[in-house]
Amino acid sequence: MAYASPYVLSFLLLLSMPAVYYLAPRLLMPKTLPAIPDADETEDLALFRRAVLLSAAPAAGSGSGSGAAPSSFGVFGRRPQARPKVAFLFLTNSDLVFAPLWEKFFAGHHGLLNLYVHADPAANLTLPPTPSFRGRIIRGKATARASATLISAARRLLATALLDDPANQFFALLSQSCVPLLPFPALYRTLLTDNNAGRHRRHRSFIEILDSEPTLYARYYARGDNVMLPEVPFDRFRVGSQFFVLARRHAVMVVRDRRLWNKFKAPCLVKEKDSCYPEEHYFPTLLDMQDPDGCTKYTLTRVNWTDAVGGHPHTYQPEEVSGDLIRELRKSNGTYSHMFARKFAPETLAPLMEIADSVILRD
Repeated sequence: MAYASPYVLSFLLLLSMPAVYYLAPRLLMPKTLPAIPDADETEDLALFRRAVLLSAAPAAGSGSGSGAAPSSFGVFGRRPQARPKVAFLFLTNSDLVFAPLWEKFFAGHHGLLNLYVHADPAANLTLPPTPSFRGRIIRGKATARASATLISAARRLLATALLDDPANQFFALLSQSCVPLLPFPALYRTLLTDNNAGRHRRHRSFIEILDSEPTLYARYYARGDNVMLPEVPFDRFRVGSQFFVLARRHAVMVVRDRRLWNKFKAPCLVKEKDSCYPEEHYFPTLLDMQDPDGCTKYTLTRVNWTDAVGGHPHTYQPEEVSGDLIRELRKSNGTYSHMFARKFAPETLAPLMEIADSVILRD
């Protein structure tokens, strides 16, 4: 049996070393969670550009002589109104069980608000929508935990609301498990009377912004080492509730952003899935970098994390619903009371409706 010369084997090994050096990192790349499809990104970018362009254009009646830009929402388009409106943005992957309660909350105030619903296409929405929600579902895309798809869905809602009605000045992001704690006039007063003490006295956004949290380090490196650099150094990385109320200028800021989005849309490592919550970081980090003084740094949505399970907060059950619970949930460490709360089980609708008029919708 013939054997290759040791010199030949050494030569072949020497030749293979550059190939191994080049290919090994690629063959052994850490596994990541699914990325957002390019087609979704392209479609969203077109929507965001329209929203930014419209927001920069003079509104009808401003003296420019131009008419209102057409709405991307078709029949939803309206001419600018003198009074600012609140855009309620519902992000859901199941039925809007609490629609009857929200109907009571909205009653008599439809001239001051608009509704938009982003439903995951895989969601089986079986309950008939109440009048306020009818026809308000926007074009949605798939969402999933531990991915930036929840950020995309929120940005999609913001862009749609910006395009639909120039009178939308506040943008409240909510989930299907959120309920109101106070009547609409209380929310409206809070949003309109709060502003910076500075020269421009601009309305602030109610968004939680925290710079310390036990798992912050793990969350920052969930995409891998140095992935967030240089745009987002660790000392600028923030955390906060996914649910907020943004002032219009901040809504425009969010849909205009590309720089930070390119970092936050990067998929997390599979092994770091339990530390991957992009939707709790993108918005507070972006706004804290660009306009920290324009944010309250606390949210108007109450949530109970005392017995969280699997990243989900406490879910209130029917036997817990009472007037005392509602009054307790309103309490806040911020200047203003909490206006909304989550997370409520679908079965709590009946007891909530029983106290809607006597407690929830009374200041």
